[in-house]
Amino acid sequence: MKSENIITVNHPLIKHKLSIMRDVETPTAKFRELLREISLLLAYEVCRDLETEEVSVQTPLELVKVPKIVGKKLCFISILRAGNGLLDGMLDLVPSARVGHVGLYRDPKSLVPVEYYLKLPDNLEERLCVVVDPMLATGNSAVAGVQRIKDAGAKRIKFVCLLAAPEGLATFSDQHPDVQIVTAAIDRELNDHAYILPGLGDAGDRMYGTK
Repeated sequence: MKSENIITVNHPLIKHKLSIMRDVETPTAKFRELLREISLLLAYEVCRDLETEEVSVQTPLELVKVPKIVGKKLCFISILRAGNGLLDGMLDLVPSARVGHVGLYRDPKSLVPVEYYLKLPDNLEERLCVVVDPMLATGNSAVAGVQRIKDAGAKRIKFVCLLAAPEGLATFSDQHPDVQIVTAAIDRELNDHAYILPGLGDAGDRMYGTK
């Protein structure tokens, strides 16, 4: 596991909001709101190294050269269903981004990811692809999702999650050493049911009020 390829965004606002999300008493609506707010803050870190070029702009006072983002619009790719909670906040920051979806669910017995949906934008090889999923637990779903995106042509990929377990980080980094991971926190471990400890429960269930 390459530690230099794992970025933990150490920001007081993220820590505070994540602490509220962990609380079992936090209601569904508040949980969704906080996830959206954290995702916007994570998006700032993800977009830190976007390439820019200088263009001429006429201000009310003079002509000036200013930086603007260059190249194809970036692409946010949500691993369904929980990934949509991170996707919404990132689109608040970058509304012109292209959007893709990968539908995966974890078989409860084998813990192996099963694909049920795939819809991606064109020209992935020319875009920065930001894959989002709140929880990096075993890492199996993230590994499978990113592989499908690579198979579709993506060359530059970042993976963003809210929480990561050491086991998931090791698995993901072993399979995709070229993909940077950006997370809000790294928790202690997985339990026998592959849930992150201390964690916050199942992100999808808490987002949508399901069990």
